Amino acid sequence: MTTTYRPDDPAYLDEADFRVELERVFDLCHGCRLCFNLCPSFPTLFDLVDANDGDVSALTAADQDRVVDECYQCKLCYPKCPYVPPHEWQLDFPRLMMRAHAVRHASGRPVRERVTDQVLARTDLVGRVSTAAAPLANAVVGKPGSLARRLMEKTAGMASERLLPPYARTRFTTWFRRRAAARGPRAFADGARQGEVSVFPTCFVEYMAPAIGQDLVKVYERNGVACSLPEGTSCCGAPWLHQGNVAEFTKAAERNVRALAGEVRKGREVVVAQPTCAYVVRRDYPIYLQGTAAAADAVLVAEHTVDPAEYLMTLHKGEDTSLDTDFTGRDDGSVPDAVTYHVACHLQAQHIGLKSRDLLKVAGVKATLVQRCSGIDGTWGYRAENYDLARKVAAPMAAEVRAAGNDVVCGDCHLANGSIEQETGMVPVHPIQLMARAYGIPEEGA
Repeated sequence: MTTTYRPDDPAYLDEADFRVELERVFDLCHGCRLCFNLCPSFPTLFDLVDANDGDVSALTAADQDRVVDECYQCKLCYPKCPYVPPHEWQLDFPRLMMRAHAVRHASGRPVRERVTDQVLARTDLVGRVSTAAAPLANAVVGKPGSLARRLMEKTAGMASERLLPPYARTRFTTWFRRRAAARGPRAFADGARQGEVSVFPTCFVEYMAPAIGQDLVKVYERNGVACSLPEGTSCCGAPWLHQGNVAEFTKAAERNVRALAGEVRKGREVVVAQPTCAYVVRRDYPIYLQGTAAAADAVLVAEHTVDPAEYLMTLHKGEDTSLDTDFTGRDDGSVPDAVTYHVACHLQAQHIGLKSRDLLKVAGVKATLVQRCSGIDGTWGYRAENYDLARKVAAPMAAEVRAAGNDVVCGDCHLANGSIEQETGMVPVHPIQLMARAYGIPEEGA
């Protein structure tokens, strides 16, 4: 048995060794049960062990695989579990589940699963094609349950009833470069410049939600922060990682780390507006690039990666910096006094606190918190085989959103926001967009 979460360990992909490690961890989890209400994996695990009179060794490989399949990498084990490293028991359940997928990938996955993997992981290729033909692409795949979506489910394994985010006509980087070319570099008055950041859009802001990036740039500039773009980045690689394809994930990580490390060395913080992607950059890159030429740069980038609200709250609480609190845009009533704020799982796992809630409070907006999982978590909730279970996971979240009774819902996670829309019919906005409206900054093109 080898307790390792490093993919460069010789035993990492040894299935027999891995199965014994699963047994060790499952025994610890069964004895603790603190995570009984986090995700379906734990109730399933406890029921299986209880059915065998507490004998974890009686679980079959199929039993173990069922527990693995029901883990959707929400990462909430980290704030909840008392035994994560550096505890002597070295219990890192999420990374053990990722090891499980790596072992499975190395041993060969069924053809349909491999097709689904490719469709979900080739985000930049799909994004470039879909934004170029956005009206047609959105019309074809945008309606859940349509013939096109049913065909997608049969061929590519994407749940036909899942609400998919539409693609934008203009990519975020295209907008950013056109804007810069039209007006030249953003100039700040003496003493007004408070910092400089590099906006890493990832595939969500780049192809699907450029409005979030546009408002982020404008809010930052309003507060004396110059924004630039990194050159040569791509999708963070999370879809590759979550399916166990360590080789492809490592390629994506090395490519992005090279680009982002150059930005950091120019004195810029890296801002990532999608919590899943930020988590990958902050937590996964340093682990999966251990032992490579990019290891030091991965740590450097992780140390200088921030959430949009986290950076603004740092300005607000800094000794030599400040946040513009002239929220004249609130005078026309376009920003409500109270909103429902969904706390994304991958944001909680970063242990940075609820910075978006704090930022909204500065703008005079009270946030009612909903801290329930959306059931998407990366790409898990998009797969046809997980769809029904994902809806069950999201049901408590939807119930709390409705019970909050606010007209506006906001959330940092574009993935979770799609689930909220599907479950409640309400279309959430990103907190940075509420801040832009509070400043009186109109939505781009309005």
